[in-house]
Amino acid sequence: MPASRQATAGLLGPFVLIVALFFLWGLANNLNDVLVAQFKKSFVLSDFQAGLVQSAFYLGYFLIAMPAGLFMRRYGYKSAVVFGLLLYGAGAFLFWPAASLGTYGLFLFALFVIASGLAFLETSANPFVTLLGPAESGTRRLNLAQAFNPLGSITGVLVGQHFIFSGIEHTPAQMAAMDAATRSAYLAQETSAVQWPYFVIGVVVVAWAVLILVTRFPASDIAADEAPARHGVMGRLLRDRSFVFALAAQFFYVGAQVGVWSYLIRYVQFGMPGTPAKEAANFLTACMVAFLAGRFTGTALMKRVPAERLLLGFAAVNVALVLVAMLVPGLVGACALVGVSFFMSVMYPTIFGLAVRDCDDDERKIGSALLVMTIIGGAVLTAVLGAVSDRFGIAYAMVVPGIAFVVVGAFARHHVRTHA
Repeated sequence: MPASRQATAGLLGPFVLIVALFFLWGLANNLNDVLVAQFKKSFVLSDFQAGLVQSAFYLGYFLIAMPAGLFMRRYGYKSAVVFGLLLYGAGAFLFWPAASLGTYGLFLFALFVIASGLAFLETSANPFVTLLGPAESGTRRLNLAQAFNPLGSITGVLVGQHFIFSGIEHTPAQMAAMDAATRSAYLAQETSAVQWPYFVIGVVVVAWAVLILVTRFPASDIAADEAPARHGVMGRLLRDRSFVFALAAQFFYVGAQVGVWSYLIRYVQFGMPGTPAKEAANFLTACMVAFLAGRFTGTALMKRVPAERLLLGFAAVNVALVLVAMLVPGLVGACALVGVSFFMSVMYPTIFGLAVRDCDDDERKIGSALLVMTIIGGAVLTAVLGAVSDRFGIAYAMVVPGIAFVVVGAFARHHVRTHA
């Protein structure tokens, strides 16, 4: 067997282990969309309070992204991945005592811990995949790995739909008519529904950390970067108007994505009264499928259409679809939001790629960490969407992602004009 083929075969095991991480963080991200609806019911929350699920989660990304990058530089990719998985598992295990105590604040802390682990995984897994094989095929490997992220998202929705949602829905009047003991038993049952799914996730994640820990990786892939960093890189990036525009676009995009998916079940139940959360979750599953299809379709289209022009077109379509969702709540509006998922599928990687396209190596490393930090948009805009919903209704609250897609479109138009 030629040495090159032996080397490639030896990387298959490590590659599979790292690619699975994209599935695992997609699973965690979209289970949150289920938790927003579940906690609204089990803790009797307003839309704004339920949206704090996403706020706690994405705050972890914002605070931990840069420390994760520094950790990776000091201890290497493999150590960062293992540490991130252990944090992920610890957060999942915290769901058990949080449910037993019936404490919403502890759930939010558990989500923050999970997000901290995912910040390590997202910061390290993307470049790690490019190192596990020949350099000339690194981009293809990364695209393959990213395809598993929406598969994890679909799985997360299905887990929530079939193992968390009970299918039992009570109106406010029915809740008020219950005696205290019956009401408390119902709420406790709904709260405890998350215990076993997250316990199983914690076991799988920790087991995956152990597998990666005991698997032999090429020394060049796990070694820490010893090259001294140049000074002033962050200052140069923050003085670059195009890069700062990219940070804003990514912030608003993530906020739009998280906001739409977090409140989709709520939107469906508003537009189609009497629809139980378990049935409404079918629309969320459809969003994940549309997102996956959009990612492959968009990637294929980029062979013929420049990335910035495709991004501009997709953003414009999404502004129109959000307007439909605002003005025609119900089945038509819900289908429009499924369509939004298709057209926003390419936005995150495209904004990311355009942001670092003209960067040198040092700028790319620091810039990537800053771009991961913009995931805080999922915390901020989801809370804003919830507040608008409480004041004006969930349909009109879709103006928030509509504004976000306008910002993404403006960023794309900037790149179309500057690279004409």
